[in-house]
Amino acid sequence: MISTITINTKKYTVNLAQPLDISMPLRASKTNANAWYLDEPKIEPVVVNDWTASVKKGASINFNNIQFNPHAHGTHTECVGHITEQFYSVNKCLKQFFFLAEVITVAPELIGEDQVISKAQLQYLLKQRKPQALVIRTMPNTKEKKSRQYSNTNWPYLTEEAALFIRKIGVKHLLIDLPSVDKEKDDGKLLAHKAFWDFNGKIRKDATITEFIYVPNKVKDGKYILNLQIAPIENDATPSKPILYKIEQ
Repeated sequence: MISTITINTKKYTVNLAQPLDISMPLRASKTNANAWYLDEPKIEPVVVNDWTASVKKGASINFNNIQFNPHAHGTHTECVGHITEQFYSVNKCLKQFFFLAEVITVAPELIGEDQVISKAQLQYLLKQRKPQALVIRTMPNTKEKKSRQYSNTNWPYLTEEAALFIRKIGVKHLLIDLPSVDKEKDDGKLLAHKAFWDFNGKIRKDATITEFIYVPNKVKDGKYILNLQIAPIENDATPSKPILYKIEQ
């Protein structure tokens, strides 16, 4: 299914029948990827008196409640409302859904007890490229990421300088395979979030951060078309399903 997508007046040819899904599914399981000290998601049938909304239990339908936190339990996209007193909804801030993206693979540097992604690494990998969306895959990249329990692990993170660099080259949509672009325990400084959204300047309401993605090894570094799909929930963050499409030559 070959299609042409126009981004900033330039046409790109993609095969819509060959999507590359870089989201993680949300499962009601202790093996669901998890962070921020919360229990696993819950997906349970509605119970009213002696009636349980499960076909297995005699009902004519399956009718489940789902309890989860978008930041803690899987792939999610957030807007600046994540760190502002004023309410901003990602469902209102994200108004376009197709972008020219660059996928890069980074091995975080060890500095003291922290593993960090630095400006120098990003400059080297991107060279002079200035994509609309940047997809960061960290090494090592194993399927274990889909079930990792991240709480109290001091995961790798972006330095403030790296996030500032990403903003300055014009990246509007940042995607990463970690629970957060920031250090797990940073006393609420949120330096990378604030640098990317220009929190202390002219806030970039139309910019998003997508965390907890998983980029399979079969997806090579390079240019793609990104379709950033979100659930229409009025909240600072929502579960999302970013899809990459290889650009046909």
